[in-house]
Amino acid sequence: MTREIQLLQSPAVTRHPRSRKALVICLAAIGLLTAVDLGSKHWALDRLSQPSSHASDPVCEPDEYGRIRPNRSQRSPIVLIDGLLEFRYAENCGAAFGFMRDMPTAVRKGVFYVAALGAIVLLLWMFVTGRGGKLFAISVPLIVAGAIGNFVDRVNLGFVVDFVRFHLNDRWAYPTFNVADAWITIGVALILIEGFLDGRRTKQADTDGAEALAG
Repeated sequence: MTREIQLLQSPAVTRHPRSRKALVICLAAIGLLTAVDLGSKHWALDRLSQPSSHASDPVCEPDEYGRIRPNRSQRSPIVLIDGLLEFRYAENCGAAFGFMRDMPTAVRKGVFYVAALGAIVLLLWMFVTGRGGKLFAISVPLIVAGAIGNFVDRVNLGFVVDFVRFHLNDRWAYPTFNVADAWITIGVALILIEGFLDGRRTKQADTDGAEALAG
């Protein structure tokens, strides 16, 4: 009977703050991943774009026809896989994949800045206080670095530099993205995987408890 009671009880989750070593590794990873992202964007600006005489002023503001003119002009793309993958310069005035690009500048900046800073602070706090498991710990530097990289672009340029383009012979194209977007996507995927695995473990524990009572 004692075993059955133990299986039915929900033990309190004991969280231990992560070690100083873990925090140092996390911060170092954030610095490295951010540097990779910003370095790749600097390369894209230099190699894939050039100054434009038709740049909008202020940046990312629609003209009288409602069009947002790019701040810089595209140079010839670098084709990696013909008909499938290339590096092509693009400017994103919105969030990931162009979301909110047509919103007023003040609204965009307010939402983006608050969301980025809030996500960075929240994730680092959760990491330091021991929330989540191993996959969550790996996801934190990825998401934080991605948020910092795109935040720096918005502050310095007024838009985010994108340059990775998947397409199928130009008949279909995935929204152009950058390294920061890739970091964030991988990090979110890891969190979802960890949540799925935790859910399965909880379900299995409930099943084992029910079988123990039935037996």
